[in-house]
Amino acid sequence: MFAFLKRFGLDPFILSLFGAIFLAWLAPSWGAEHENWSPAEVAGWGVGVIFFFYGLRLSGEKLKAGLQNVRLHTVVQLTTFVLFPLLVLAVMALVDTRANHYLWLGIFFMATLPSTVSSSVVMVSMAGGNVPAAIFNASVSSLIGVFVTPLWMSLFLAADEGAHSLGEAIAGLVFQVLVPVGAGMLLHRRWGAFAERHRRWLNLFDQAVIIAIVYTSFCESFEMHMFDTVSWPLLAALTAGMTALFFAVYGIVLAVSRRMRFNREDRIVALFCGSKKSLVHGTVMSKVLVADHTLTGILLLPIMIYHAMQLVVVGIIARRMSAGT
Repeated sequence: MFAFLKRFGLDPFILSLFGAIFLAWLAPSWGAEHENWSPAEVAGWGVGVIFFFYGLRLSGEKLKAGLQNVRLHTVVQLTTFVLFPLLVLAVMALVDTRANHYLWLGIFFMATLPSTVSSSVVMVSMAGGNVPAAIFNASVSSLIGVFVTPLWMSLFLAADEGAHSLGEAIAGLVFQVLVPVGAGMLLHRRWGAFAERHRRWLNLFDQAVIIAIVYTSFCESFEMHMFDTVSWPLLAALTAGMTALFFAVYGIVLAVSRRMRFNREDRIVALFCGSKKSLVHGTVMSKVLVADHTLTGILLLPIMIYHAMQLVVVGIIARRMSAGT
């Protein structure tokens, strides 16, 4: 069934995400907070397991192998954490963001997120790029994001919008991201081979947790009518904007890579790791940064659209590169 969908360019994970949003729209009370139990809290426990297994698969030797190319790493990390936010800030300075304040907040949140891990490495490998450098950059991006994303978001998130303090946000992300990753890395020698053998099932678990978090987030947002101002034309404009942002970043990174005379393998890493944003980190960080969980659905909307678009577009580019066209 999954192979059949992929033949037509339909990713089952993306379809499941939008299916979860549709279900949240139909019956928001199912996934909203309840007196005796919280579906969001149950999904939240799965996040720690995701990052633990990620650390379990993360080899110190692979990280060391990708460490040497400082110029490449600098380009990727500056693209992820500086270029993206500055481009969005430039657009925000030119338009009136008051009418759709939370949607613009979600767009900026997407721009501050770290790069993806697994899909970046897979796409770089498919296109014939420098895989050790991709592993290094994707991993380091995840760690840097724990500190840089809250710093960027502190510019806009106010206490009256249910925001945690900067210290609370960073501490929460350290507990939810860095501690499980560190624990997994400590056990890599003992259990790393097991995690690699069962990578497919662990990836399915990752996706199930993300779908659960997206579902509960949108249930809470629909329950509080947070999407009442998001019309279909606005949704189409958001999709066009996310696509334009991707190609703007891709074009800038391509020009910089050529200017710095990166070889083909390193240029692929810069393009793919630099232009991608992590939905996994988005779902985790939205819960930690914002105490008012009714806002998380609308905060996640831009990264969901960007994530779906980047999988399709980068997949096409990677296949063309692998074919030598």
